[in-house]
Amino acid sequence: MKRRDLITSAALALVLLPTLSLQSRAANTPLRLLKDPNCGCCEGHAAYLKEHGFNVSVEESGDLAALRAEHGIPESLTGCHMIFADDYIIEGHVPAAAIKKLLAERPAVKGISLPGMPAGSPGMGGEKEAPFIVYVISGGEQRVFMTE
Repeated sequence: MKRRDLITSAALALVLLPTLSLQSRAANTPLRLLKDPNCGCCEGHAAYLKEHGFNVSVEESGDLAALRAEHGIPESLTGCHMIFADDYIIEGHVPAAAIKKLLAERPAVKGISLPGMPAGSPGMGGEKEAPFIVYVISGGEQRVFMTE
């Protein structure tokens, strides 16, 4: 191998390693999904997340509304179920890409949400009718985290 090729390879490794490390850390963060005992689509979202490399445990909760109130989740940002990931809360059928971005970038927010139960979202049936808008959960105004 020529010296120039060796230097190029080393430089590329230095650029890619931090990114791979963040992605790996994001995928290795355990997700604790809390769902209503009568809901079936939550299991579909958990299966989708597992297919995308996440370690997901599913628990039933008889009072998600109380948990949401306790954690300061505005009603406008509630989804079908709650996921706890480290210090973050993830509301609803949030796509894997948004969760990976949250866990890799570690922004100073409470969490993220895909409000409601949009048709075609991960774990839900139906056709995707519009881009999924994932919002930031924080104490301030509602703002977009990402669109997929």
